[in-house]
Amino acid sequence: MATTEISLGDTGARGAAYAEELQGEHMTLNVGPSHPTTHGVLRLLIELDGDRVIKCEPVIGYLHRGDEKIAENMTYNQFVPYTDRLDYLAPLANNVAYAIAVEKLANLNIPPRCQAIRVICCELARISSHLLGIGVFGMDAGAWTIFMYTFTQREKLYTLFEELTGARFTTSYTRIGGVMRDMPDGWLGRVNKFCQEVLPVLDEVDKLLSRNKIFLQRTEGIGVITKEDALAYGITGANLRAAGIEADLRKDNPYCGYENYDFEVPIGTRGDCFDRYIVRVEEIRQSVRIVRQAIEKMPDGPWYAEDAKKIFAPPKGKVLTSMEELIQNFMIVTEGPQMPPGEVYFEAENPKGALGFYIFSKGGGVPYRLHIKGPSFVSLGILPKIMPGHLLTDITCILGSLDFVLGECDR
Repeated sequence: MATTEISLGDTGARGAAYAEELQGEHMTLNVGPSHPTTHGVLRLLIELDGDRVIKCEPVIGYLHRGDEKIAENMTYNQFVPYTDRLDYLAPLANNVAYAIAVEKLANLNIPPRCQAIRVICCELARISSHLLGIGVFGMDAGAWTIFMYTFTQREKLYTLFEELTGARFTTSYTRIGGVMRDMPDGWLGRVNKFCQEVLPVLDEVDKLLSRNKIFLQRTEGIGVITKEDALAYGITGANLRAAGIEADLRKDNPYCGYENYDFEVPIGTRGDCFDRYIVRVEEIRQSVRIVRQAIEKMPDGPWYAEDAKKIFAPPKGKVLTSMEELIQNFMIVTEGPQMPPGEVYFEAENPKGALGFYIFSKGGGVPYRLHIKGPSFVSLGILPKIMPGHLLTDITCILGSLDFVLGECDR
């Protein structure tokens, strides 16, 4: 497994050590909810002794939209676009996680071609999300150039997303039982070309940051998350792996045929801001590796499940020319796909961590209950633990290294 090799002093008792030295009056400071400051509409209630943080309380809810209650008043198909708005930096991956949860409830068998397409979508979404996360993290540490490098590559991905889905940002590409449509001609070749171009740029970013003295001083030993704390707080994704825990749902609980792909799970050694950065850099390389394998092994066949006729809308051409397909489409749109009673839970390895969907069905076309486990919500929960003892200027680096998004935190 790829592992970062860095040696740091002991910073685990940072907060406790400074708590004993506190003198004088404390100042209460609100950080946020200004979006550029806190990576979203997040408010941090900070208590300071000079410029040293002694207490941090994250305040969320400014973006709350009630997605879970909305889902209980919509058909299963209608809720797909709402999943785009969770981690809105990786909508393709959100769609897949939700669709698989419903497919487990419906007991659908997804064909190999559809699974391979979904793998490519999920890994490109991971690359896109990490590119932005690394670029913004570089800006948080004072390195503006990095953002220009990574954002340029991300724009190339958005062009590919638009070719595939018809949209750049909120894609709504995955359907329950398949995907919206098959890949356009030549698209895989353009994806492969992107994979060739992004790696040299990533190497350049690595050179600019990984041995940059200022960046190292601002990230090494800052915001340390120990293995014990990571497990106790339920941290997932790259933040968990940076703490030295080798956990990845694509390996541990494979879905979409991930067991057929050869890739490594990068892990850190100390769980600080630098480790969280370097793990994401290596994850991009591994995602490129997976995408190339998916392109090489891309099977022929249908891109939707044959046994999903009462769930998956029929082709528009048949809807306009056949009475049977017209009635079928009308029933799916008005009543929703009819699901059996039962309950399921599924979580996928999203760029921000494990995104889970719990669905309780009483039968019919609308879920009786739907709950979402957002990895960003969990990541923010550890801020009161790791923030005390740091300087005020460390706040932006710690927030940037956690790489959260408020869309799936507030939901």
